[in-house]
Amino acid sequence: MSDMGKLSHENLYSLEEYARIRPEFRAQVMAHKKDRRVAIGEHAALYFEDALTMQYQVQEMLRIERIFEARGIQDELDVYNPLIPDGQNWKATFMMEYADVEQRRRELARLIGVDQALWVQVEGFDKVHPVANEDLERTTEDKTSSVHFVRFELTPEMAAAAKGGAAIRAGISHPAYSAETVLDENVRNSLVGDLH
Repeated sequence: MSDMGKLSHENLYSLEEYARIRPEFRAQVMAHKKDRRVAIGEHAALYFEDALTMQYQVQEMLRIERIFEARGIQDELDVYNPLIPDGQNWKATFMMEYADVEQRRRELARLIGVDQALWVQVEGFDKVHPVANEDLERTTEDKTSSVHFVRFELTPEMAAAAKGGAAIRAGISHPAYSAETVLDENVRNSLVGDLH
């Protein structure tokens, strides 16, 4: 990987090669993603992104859009590279998940500010609230979005403790939604791999 885990053209499969290996690559990514999902209560989940999950996004976009020219490929890389952690942070897609459309509409109206009520905590340290939606504004006056992009910045001490085996918790402290969870060992191990 070039530049601290960011993707470059060299990391990508050509359309032809990707078509050939896609079933195995997809299976690999899906297995990897299982170790990157953290459910917080019944209706919220964090999907932690990394170079592999983003490579999959890029490859799928290139495939769907049939993009094979350098300029178009670079445009996709420019969209997805910022979502790869930088070694001192975790980056995640945060989703409020409601199967029922009416319930979702009702709850999102009550959940304004939920992205700021989200936190992760390395045992022995303060909770870290995310920098949310740097890409675009996702909240209107009357509701929040069901998808947020978040970045948790850790101190070097937090990163060292996490690497050293400290428990990691994630939660939401919002008047309309309150839940927390301790990360399973497989998830903890995967996330620690994002840290330098």
